[in-house]
Amino acid sequence: MSLTVKIITGMILGFLTGLLINVLSLNSNEMINIYLVNGLFDTIGSIFISSLKLMVVPLVFFSLSTGVASFDKDKKLSVIALKTISLYLLTTAIAISLGLFIAILFSPGEGLNLTSSAEYIAPSPPGIKSVIIDIFPTNPISAMAEGKMLQIIIFSIFFGVALRSIKDKNSELVKIMESTTNVVMKMVFILINLAPFGVYCLMANLFATQGIGIVGNLFQYFLLVVFVLIIHGFVVYPALLYSFTKIKPFGFYKKLRPVMLFAFSTSSSNATMPVTLKTVTQDLGVNPKIASFTIPLGATVNMDGTAIMQGVATIFIANAYNIDLSTIDYLMVILTATMASIGTAGVPGVGLIMLAMVLSQVGLPTEGIALILGVDRLLDMIRTVVNVTGDSTVSTIVAHSEGALDNNKNNN
Repeated sequence: MSLTVKIITGMILGFLTGLLINVLSLNSNEMINIYLVNGLFDTIGSIFISSLKLMVVPLVFFSLSTGVASFDKDKKLSVIALKTISLYLLTTAIAISLGLFIAILFSPGEGLNLTSSAEYIAPSPPGIKSVIIDIFPTNPISAMAEGKMLQIIIFSIFFGVALRSIKDKNSELVKIMESTTNVVMKMVFILINLAPFGVYCLMANLFATQGIGIVGNLFQYFLLVVFVLIIHGFVVYPALLYSFTKIKPFGFYKKLRPVMLFAFSTSSSNATMPVTLKTVTQDLGVNPKIASFTIPLGATVNMDGTAIMQGVATIFIANAYNIDLSTIDYLMVILTATMASIGTAGVPGVGLIMLAMVLSQVGLPTEGIALILGVDRLLDMIRTVVNVTGDSTVSTIVAHSEGALDNNKNNN
C-alpha cells in the first residue's frame, strides 16, 4: 500500500476503535481507560506528535539557513519575502471575509437569547509594541528550546544572509549545513513511515474520550464552519493557484493528500511542517530554496482556517447574545483578524487569543468563546488541513513567479 492508503487506513481504524469504545461506554471501565485509552493510545499518539515536533526546529534552522545562503546574488530575498507575506495576508483576509459573509447569510446562533453567564477568561492579548519586539530573539538558543518559531525564522534568515555573503570564501561550512539538512530530512522520512500507527492512536484516543455527540448542541455552527473551510480549501485556493500558475488543481491536491491527512490527524501546522516541506519540494516541484522560506513562515503566520472560525464565531456569538454589528464592526473584524494572524503567531493558545482580540474589538463578550469550545477540537483538525493547503499553494505560486518551479512534476 502507498503511504496515503496506510494513513487513511490508520485513521479509519482509529476512528472506529475510538467510537466503539465511546458508544459502548468502555472508557468508563477503569482498566480500559487507564491502560488503553489514556495509556497505550495517548502515550503512542503523544510520542508521535513529540517526535514530529522534535524535527521542526532543526528542520527550520538548517533548511531555511541553507536555502537563504544558496540564493543567487542577483535574487533579492526581500522581494520573495514581500510576495510570500502579501499572499498569506491576502488569503487570510479572504478567509475571514468569506466566514463573515456566509455566517451573515445563515445567521447561526439566532434564537438562543443568551446572557453573559458563560465563563471564559480570555488570555490578555499582547500589545503591538511587545509583539514587534518579541519577533526578534535576544537568545537564539532559548528561542529554539522554547519553540518560538518567529524568532527562530528571524535568526535563521539572518544566519543564512551572513552565510551567503561568505560562502565563496567558506564553501565547506555551506556543505556541512547542506549535509546536516539532508540528515534531518532522512530522520523525517523515517518518522513518516511510522505515521499510520501514530495516526491510529491519535484518532482512537480522540473519539474514545469525546465521541461525536459533542457536535449535537452546536450542529449548525459546526456545519457552517466546515462548509466555509471546504469552500476556502477547495474553491479559493484552486482559483488562486490556477490564476497565477495555470496548474490544474486536481493533480495538485492529489499530491497533497499525505500532507492533508497528517494535518487532520495532528491538528498542528508545525508538526506537519516536515511532511509539507517534503511534499512541496519533491512532489510539487517547488525549489527547496523557496520552500525552505515559505513553508516555515506559513506554518507560523498563515492561519486561514482560524480566520474562518473567527468570522463564523463572531456572528454566532453576536446572534446568541442579540448584539447587532455595524458595517464598520465587520471591517474591524477583517482588519483585526488579518493582522493578528501574524502578530500573535508565537503566542500559546493563538486561536483563542486571536478570537478574544476580535470579539473585544467589536464589543462582544469574550466569555462567549466558552460556547464553542466543545466542538473546537474537531474543527481544529479541519482548520489545520486548510492552513497547510494554503502554505503549499502560496509556496507554489511564489516559486512559479521566481521561475523556481519544476512544471514537469505538476504536469504528471
